[in-house]
Amino acid sequence: MKTLDLYTFDDALEKALKSVNNVQSTEIVLLESALDRILAADVICRKNLPSFDNSAMDGFAFKQVDVGNTLKIVATIFAGESPDPILSSGECYKIMTGAPVPPDADTIVPIEACQKVTAQSVEIPAGIAKGSALRKKGEEQQKDAVLIKRGEVLDFPQIAMLSAQGIVAVEVCRKISIAVLSTGNEIREPWEEASEDEIYNANAFGITALLKKHGFDPTYVGAIPDDLEESASFIQRLQCYDAVITTGGISMGDADFLEEAFVANGLEVLFHGVNVKPGRPTMMGQMGGTFVMAMPGNPMTTLLNIFLLCIPVLRKLQGANVVKHPVIQATISQSLKLRPNRTNLVLGSQKQGVFHVTRDNKIGSGMLTPLMESNAVAIFREGAAEVPEGTSVEVILF
Repeated sequence: MKTLDLYTFDDALEKALKSVNNVQSTEIVLLESALDRILAADVICRKNLPSFDNSAMDGFAFKQVDVGNTLKIVATIFAGESPDPILSSGECYKIMTGAPVPPDADTIVPIEACQKVTAQSVEIPAGIAKGSALRKKGEEQQKDAVLIKRGEVLDFPQIAMLSAQGIVAVEVCRKISIAVLSTGNEIREPWEEASEDEIYNANAFGITALLKKHGFDPTYVGAIPDDLEESASFIQRLQCYDAVITTGGISMGDADFLEEAFVANGLEVLFHGVNVKPGRPTMMGQMGGTFVMAMPGNPMTTLLNIFLLCIPVLRKLQGANVVKHPVIQATISQSLKLRPNRTNLVLGSQKQGVFHVTRDNKIGSGMLTPLMESNAVAIFREGAAEVPEGTSVEVILF
């Protein structure tokens, strides 16, 4: 009789994260293809940002000692010009946004803040602080400083910053290869005819969509029947992948051969069994150079645990610095009773800081509709038995 040696939810995640190393191979990509890629090396600032003192707005540039006085306008400076300093006491420049500020001016006041503005002069209001509206050379980024650190995910702000440095291509980590595999004699693909006793393959397509949403490029490699020999043969062909994710075939049933099939191919099991609801039979391990994540077969269970457990592991494997999902605090809208001898994953919707439990937590692990009705999951560690209404809870948004 098979038994599961259970790990806590947190211990299972930490054990998996400690066992994987990021991919070592890299490639060069153009900025137009760099979105969501992970930087493989620090990017060093090539050019001060801003690269010269400039005005943050349309206004008047002057010496702060002249604040509160009426000043003569001696020149107008536009963006793209290179003006020489010409100010004398009691004089100022009219200046446009982004235009360079000559060294003889140290403060800027916006046009709309001034009184008695003519073509020749302007009355500068009192109380303007020195350096106001003046963007100093290098105040945002300084040359030779680390601009973006290795392991950062390149999102639109990072790509904008790279282009602001005149960088058109960057070194990124090679995208990891991920095989998604289904098991079960009852599985039929969506394009096949399914009898009343058979089920369409929701898992594979839900998993690949979830992985793509988080920046990965998975490959669905097919489904295998509940047969040990066929499973072992099929798995042997998957060792070219960086990671393999399977669904089904790892519980206690007589037809659950998947662990044995993986072990026959050299799998070293890290854990098989997590003290969590839902997701108890979850298994992870290392098979040569391939990290294996075997999930239960029920759709809601597998999608929820791939989101919470597998995504962080894949992020580390891919080379990211930050791998865990951000956790927010929300106030639960109702009281909740839980079994305290395990970690409980509770679906819900977070709206304006309040967590609303989906269907009073009366959800079957094979359901998909509750996932569509939810935008978040709350995690309750072992020991949580009763959660009063209004309690602050840990929530992860989908």
